Amino acid sequence: MFAVLFSLTTDAQTTMKKVYDEDINPMEQIDHAVATARKEGKFVICQVGGNWCPWCLRFADFIAHDATISKVIADNYVYIHVNYDPRKSEGEGKARPAKAMLKRLNNPARFGFPVFVVLDGRGKVLHIQDSSFLEEGSGYNQEKVLRFFKSWTPEAVKQ
Repeated sequence: MFAVLFSLTTDAQTTMKKVYDEDINPMEQIDHAVATARKEGKFVICQVGGNWCPWCLRFADFIAHDATISKVIADNYVYIHVNYDPRKSEGEGKARPAKAMLKRLNNPARFGFPVFVVLDGRGKVLHIQDSSFLEEGSGYNQEKVLRFFKSWTPEAVKQ
């Protein structure tokens, strides 16, 4: 039974699109997103996680296939997938930027993965969202996800 369940989980994970660039410097990725957001009058959403995380890939797939959520994101955010792999031990070359990224984002890993960090156009952390509050069953709840995204738009924060 366990082998079948493991096989199904592995197959489901491998069929989802990998969205995290494991080779990009996370600090540079965030800097670029913040600069773009500032120019466009938007905020940044950092979805921190990795291709190793089935819930991370599931969330990326969920928002990509929901037109309402995709529109709210496109209108209000620069959305980036910030790679972090707590299981890798690739030496200081990879560990140092990952540690600096977590510090910059106010240690969001404490909430598990994926975790969402909302940054303003200056790169200031406005909010860290624990993704477990957006879940429903083996997926995500559209109403909860929309509420999160709508509550942290630039317009909503200004009010």
